[in-house]
Amino acid sequence: MTKSANSPDDQKPALTQREPSRRTGFRFKGLFERDFENYEGVPRINIYLLRILFTLMFVFLTYDSWSHILNHKGPWDVSNAAAWCMWGSYSVISFIGIIRPLKMLPIIMFEIIYKTTMLIIVSYPLYVKNELVGSPAEGMTRMFVWVVFPIVAMPWGYFFRNYIWLSKKKETGDLH
Repeated sequence: MTKSANSPDDQKPALTQREPSRRTGFRFKGLFERDFENYEGVPRINIYLLRILFTLMFVFLTYDSWSHILNHKGPWDVSNAAAWCMWGSYSVISFIGIIRPLKMLPIIMFEIIYKTTMLIIVSYPLYVKNELVGSPAEGMTRMFVWVVFPIVAMPWGYFFRNYIWLSKKKETGDLH
């Protein structure tokens, strides 16, 4: 039995054009593109900003709040104790945000609301009366004006789609 000149064994495999490989490194242009594969359409820039925000919250709040809680002497004022415990729990929760930033967006919204409320209700009236400098609110105001960072980092469209305007599927409890 002889092989024909056109048998499949004699043919050389055709050269195929390789698909361009995906670059896995840092791409500036890719920062602003929506990432449907990994982050449900949220641009990577928002994910990176959220992770930076949660990392800063974890580092600074953990040290300040827990050192104050653990080193406190004497009886606690109830309101003061509640505030410090809230800050301590906030620092622990922020660690989850470093790993799963989109799951912790309600924490960011909480931060935006309480800081802007404080700035509008307490700090602004003092500022208008020229009484903010030297007041007990001055230090908090200095820290709270940085609320601009979480406002910029928040993926607002994603937040409203997933936490405010729930679909029928999510309202019935079928979240997956």
